[in-house]
Amino acid sequence: MRMPVLFLGHGNPMHAVTEDAFSKTLGELGARLPAPKAILCISAHWLTQGTFVTHVAQPKTIHDFFGFPKPLFEVQYKAPGSPELAERIYSQISKPGFEIQLDEQWGLDHGAWAVLRHLYPQANVPVVQLSIDTEQSLSFHYKLGMELRKLRDEGVLIVGSGNIVHNLRQIKWEPNPPASDWAVSFDEWVKSRLLARDFAALASDDLWNDVGESARMSVPSWDHWIPILYALGASDEGDSLEFVYDAIENGSIAMRSLVLGAGAKV
Repeated sequence: MRMPVLFLGHGNPMHAVTEDAFSKTLGELGARLPAPKAILCISAHWLTQGTFVTHVAQPKTIHDFFGFPKPLFEVQYKAPGSPELAERIYSQISKPGFEIQLDEQWGLDHGAWAVLRHLYPQANVPVVQLSIDTEQSLSFHYKLGMELRKLRDEGVLIVGSGNIVHNLRQIKWEPNPPASDWAVSFDEWVKSRLLARDFAALASDDLWNDVGESARMSVPSWDHWIPILYALGASDEGDSLEFVYDAIENGSIAMRSLVLGAGAKV
């Protein structure tokens, strides 16, 4: 069965250990998706020079944050890895211009396990992570997503984990703060481009100049933006589009999450 593609906002790491609307949405989503043979996750939190794929049988749980309560650091997401999938990616996807290397050190960072533990709480689906090469253009990541598309036919669920709007310097800490105007504006612009299937606009290397101040404020760095480009690149023109969650937290973190290729078509 051909698998869908997901882009998930992961936001505050505390979502990993909190029963809230977002974690409930992920649990319900995991229950209705077709069962994957493996998961390939592109997280905003594995940034490298070059592109790497985890080649480990039992990936470690990486707690790549600080200042949070002890229970968050006690989480262990013990999903197996899949050296076989990593080797297929290395041999079938890697080519001149898109060189991918095997990595024996990385595990699952919180961009991966914080969402996967709600999608697949039994941790029984093998997980492989693909790193983000910080030296490459936005269009490179979108095109590499296209190369990964064929894995969907092998039962691989491709998951991008980041945020459409992610500006930590503009966070509002008061309870239930209003979303910043620029965050709403950019999130709505992204939604409009997704609905129009204008994915090229989202992968434009001139995104800041194309959209203006709302883009520069919403995406002050590219790490949390790039995972959506992999999801869009791995999608097909005929894929359905479903927005499964839509909220802006702390005024400056968009949690918009979507499914391509399964569910209701928007």
